[in-house]
Amino acid sequence: MQTSEMTEAVVALLKARPLDGWEVTAASSRLLSVEVKEQKVDTFKCSAPVGVSIRVLKDGGMGFSFSTSMAPGDLARMVDNALVGAATQTPDEHHAFPEPRPLPDIPGLYDETLASVPEADKIGRAMELERLVMAADPRVKKVRKCSFGESTVECRIVNSRGVDASYRGTSVSASVSAIAEEDGQSQMGWDFDYANHFNDLSVARIAERAVARAVGLLGAKKIATMRCPAVLDRYVATEILEVLASAFLAESVQKGKSLLAGKTGEQIVSPLISIRDDGTLPGGMGTLPFDGEGVPKRNTVLVRDGRLLGYLYDTLRARKDGVASTGNAVRGGIKSPPHMGFSNLFIENGTTSLDVLMAGISRGILLTDVMGMHTANPISGDFSVGAAGFLIEEGRVTSPVKGIAIAGNILDLFRSVEGVGDDLRFFGTVGSPSLRISALDVSGGND
Repeated sequence: MQTSEMTEAVVALLKARPLDGWEVTAASSRLLSVEVKEQKVDTFKCSAPVGVSIRVLKDGGMGFSFSTSMAPGDLARMVDNALVGAATQTPDEHHAFPEPRPLPDIPGLYDETLASVPEADKIGRAMELERLVMAADPRVKKVRKCSFGESTVECRIVNSRGVDASYRGTSVSASVSAIAEEDGQSQMGWDFDYANHFNDLSVARIAERAVARAVGLLGAKKIATMRCPAVLDRYVATEILEVLASAFLAESVQKGKSLLAGKTGEQIVSPLISIRDDGTLPGGMGTLPFDGEGVPKRNTVLVRDGRLLGYLYDTLRARKDGVASTGNAVRGGIKSPPHMGFSNLFIENGTTSLDVLMAGISRGILLTDVMGMHTANPISGDFSVGAAGFLIEEGRVTSPVKGIAIAGNILDLFRSVEGVGDDLRFFGTVGSPSLRISALDVSGGND
């Protein structure tokens, strides 16, 4: 059954009930996951989940339910369950469904040819990736995990206020973990890439970056504790931004769980930093024409020249603050109701190369990896994590270092940014260019 048929069947049931409002979301998808090991298929998974979910509004309560069965009896039970949920929820006058608004035209979301690409070619992509990694450097001894994945999704959202939004999208991805060994030491390098179209996925680029990360840290030594200038490569900068990301969500702000609460209009980070969430960004992992409620995705500037301009909203949180939704309701799948999230959150690209960012540093550190950044406190912004990277001497990378730790506060760290790189890259739905920090406390293991 197509998403349009599923939707119409459920809409007919909801219109027969005395409701204050309703929403139907129907989705069908095809998912493929392949892992290879030593040029053989290790795992091969293919699924085609289909389902429908509803939200119903009754007397201020919002109820949710879903069904993966399209049998009439199961759909009727789904409606009954949603009504029970609405009756047991604490009423909130701000619960509502959005009105229809024009959707952005985002080309390139769907690869018409993906379905016709032979599965042997998709497996071949993963095998090619493994071959390229093993052939790139004699110090690479093995590949821990090499995978290819794809998804094809069709979704439609209809609500009682006239929203009727639908899209089709495809995505392909590949990832690899390379293990390099030398003189009894081993290091792992991981990388991945993502594209909407099969032919746009470059496994050569993935292999090159994974191998570079693995072999680059071979021979790493410990250093003494120091306070020094630092350059965060784009991966580390992204990891740190990801901790801050939840602070931009209006839900966190309204619940008193954001370190950015009450700071609208204030200078919160270096004037060199601008941050935006762009749900319309071409090629972005979080790019779609509309969010989990059918609200158009948009390009929202959150920080301009270091100053906080505002937050991200879904319909409920926007009504609480008397503003418009920014299209930031997301769904984890058909089995969960929409919740707040970001689309493609990133620090805007600068104009300085990585070499120029390091120039003028007589002794400092280039951080290329952090361990345990997820343990940072998203409410206070405080963090203390392990790290690895390279010593910078006289403006140049000289030797790899390991066993170091960095600690501080995310906003303080971003306030001390004195240079922004021109190498913006996304790691999932969060991205950043490299950043130069004026001073950072680096705890060594060689005191």
